[in-house]
Amino acid sequence: MTEIQVGLLAIGAGPANLALAVAIEESGNPELAEQTLLLEQSPDIKWQRDLLMPWARSQVSFLKDLVTLRNPRSKFSFLNFLHDQNRLDEFVNLGTFHPFRWEFSDYLQWVAKSLDQVRIRYDAKVQSIEPARGADGSITGWIATLPGGDTIRCRDLVVGGGRDTHVPDVFSGLPSDRLIHSAQYRRRIAQLPADAPLRAVVVGGAQSAAEMFMALHDNLPNSTRTMIVRSIGPQNYQTSKFVNELFFPSFVDRFYDSPPEIRQQVLDEMRLTNYAGAAPPFLDHIYTTLYQQRGIGQQRSEVRTLTEVVGARIEDDEVVLDLRDRTSGKVEPLHCDLVLLGTGFDQRMPAMVRDLADRVGLSEISVSRCYRVDLGDSAWGAVYLQGINEATHGIADSLISVLAHRSRDIVGDLLARRGAVESRTA
Repeated sequence: MTEIQVGLLAIGAGPANLALAVAIEESGNPELAEQTLLLEQSPDIKWQRDLLMPWARSQVSFLKDLVTLRNPRSKFSFLNFLHDQNRLDEFVNLGTFHPFRWEFSDYLQWVAKSLDQVRIRYDAKVQSIEPARGADGSITGWIATLPGGDTIRCRDLVVGGGRDTHVPDVFSGLPSDRLIHSAQYRRRIAQLPADAPLRAVVVGGAQSAAEMFMALHDNLPNSTRTMIVRSIGPQNYQTSKFVNELFFPSFVDRFYDSPPEIRQQVLDEMRLTNYAGAAPPFLDHIYTTLYQQRGIGQQRSEVRTLTEVVGARIEDDEVVLDLRDRTSGKVEPLHCDLVLLGTGFDQRMPAMVRDLADRVGLSEISVSRCYRVDLGDSAWGAVYLQGINEATHGIADSLISVLAHRSRDIVGDLLARRGAVESRTA
């Protein structure tokens, strides 16, 4: 067992903390950069690892990469990545702002390898975090424990590992080998025989559900596929240019300064911009596929709308889903072998953050405009939260749209706090 001391520990090496690492390296403060460590639980960096289908695209412009909106001259830009990989001409020729998801994922790994000062430790899953306290009880930093007993002590902590998966209660009684969340899709599907004639049911109508539904056509070609959608049908993302201005980094100030009830109203109105919709071309492709299957008499796929799952159980080694037709109220069983959940993520603070709040003694988690948790004036060590502040910073907080500017805000706060301490001790 070893103990490491760093100045800043960032949990997760996804887009959020990689953008922060780049901002730290470009801040002009080499001491902070050399004292920063990122922890990644996997052996490498992949973006949306289990939904990296070869045809899946990012829904956000490549110009909203880790750096460009903050520093267009940065060597860490997506365009410089393409240039470095000798793919810039071909990408320009595609005539798109939306790279393939695997390509953006490759960009993230390239950024990680291009860091000069900030370090990344792989295969490092955090088991627990607890505060370190001074003699007066004030928080002086944090202690992260890894499996095997290794510990990392830091002054400041950034949590950027994303939200926990959401599995609706109705499915809680199903065995884990019959249930696949979208966050596990590629890993779990790869464990099944490709020629298995399974009856697969996808629950949900947003992008992740739609992608799994279509991926099954390639991954399990002999299966039958049913998509269960509670709404009137899968719907397009709301993509008006006027609405898209709410994803501008400049909108964060306006949203943060709004009363809580107005924030919630805006979030509700923006739901179809991200959480409850799918990319229009992709939905067109699904509809065309269903049309072709019906036309040639080989229908193995179905989308059932206005339908909700009200029960789920195992009977005679089959999964039985009780489906309620919302228009008639009639409930009927659907027998299947496998259930895939496109049900998104738990909108509460992640379990790691809630556990940390309990250890600190916080009854409520309040985050400043600069993403720092309010721990009281006596705290020397700080906690910053990335990607889970939609309630205070807007719906874009969980997306890559604001990464560059959010990193600037956090780095500015980190340096200001360090400067204040130095001035008090000088």
